[in-house]
Amino acid sequence: MLKYQQIANQIEQFIEENQLQQGEKLPILENLMNQYNASKSTIVKALDLLEKKGIIFQVRGSGTFVRRKDRKGYISLLSNQGFKKDLDQFEITTKVMDLQVVKPTKEVAENLNILSDQDVYHVKRIRYIHGQTLCVEESYYNKEIVTYLNKEIVTESIFHYIQEGLGLKVGFSDMYMQMGKLNDEEARLLGLIAGEPKMSAETIFFLSSGKPFDFSKITYNYQQAQFFIQGTNM
Repeated sequence: MLKYQQIANQIEQFIEENQLQQGEKLPILENLMNQYNASKSTIVKALDLLEKKGIIFQVRGSGTFVRRKDRKGYISLLSNQGFKKDLDQFEITTKVMDLQVVKPTKEVAENLNILSDQDVYHVKRIRYIHGQTLCVEESYYNKEIVTYLNKEIVTESIFHYIQEGLGLKVGFSDMYMQMGKLNDEEARLLGLIAGEPKMSAETIFFLSSGKPFDFSKITYNYQQAQFFIQGTNM
């Protein structure tokens, strides 16, 4: 991870830990340069990255201000950290339906950019919010990158383990979404009725190096899931 990305993460963490509210002003550029022992160009790049993520906004001649004001219970469609981070104030529980090492299908191999004889972890989970079904999640992790998973890890936050336990840096993600109707299996797992509406998302998660490590398919319970997108002009 480049220095400006590290600084951007540190500033975002500072905003979260200090519970800064929308419109609160961050230190001036010179103070940030001293605080993070970085050049002006590095701080500017870090702030630009945070602005693209919708965390701050910059006003020429006035300064840098906190933008993000999450609406309680909404999942960011632009997050590359998994949705549990957006719902940390809620009781999120997990039922692990499958955890095993398998060979990838053609679709999985193509999305993870691996060979068909390489091993992947297959994880299938039902996620609950306050005891109500939120989604069914099926994920495939490149075992060369995510070298170890167990039931305890996948019951909690896999992304926290990947970053803190394995020391990997998550970089970005590509998401593809579609609307449709629940099939019999999806309806059974979500506690709904076949033919009711669904929103599905396929996401490929990449390390900061640009290497894909996770291909996931999530089907959401339309009665529980809420989403938000913060737009920018950049």
